[in-house]
Amino acid sequence: MKLIQAIVRREKEKEVVDHIGKSGASAYTRLDVFGRGRQKGLVAGTVRYDEVPKVLLMITVRDEQVDPVVDAIKIASRTGNPGDGKIFVSGLEESRTIRTASIDQG
Repeated sequence: MKLIQAIVRREKEKEVVDHIGKSGASAYTRLDVFGRGRQKGLVAGTVRYDEVPKVLLMITVRDEQVDPVVDAIKIASRTGNPGDGKIFVSGLEESRTIRTASIDQG
C-alpha cells in the first residue's frame, strides 16, 4: 500500500478529485493548508504573501494504483505556472478501519 499526498491549488481541487475518482481511487482526505514552495510566496502588486493557501489531498492506494492516480493528479492540477503543487508518494505498512477493526496490510 502507498500513501499519496498531493498539494494542489484550491481552484483545481474539484477537477483533481474528479480525476482521482476516474483513476479508480474513490476515497481521500482533504485538508486546507498554507505554505510556500521554491517561489517563496507570491507578490501581487506591492503586497507579498509569504504563505499561499492550498489543498492537501491524502489518498491511500494499492501499489498498482499509484501510477494511474499520480498521473490523474498531474493532469488535473497542472496550469503550467509556478505553484501548481507537489505530489509525495510513501510506503504505508497498514491501515486500520475503526468501525470494523479490520487491518489492511501494506
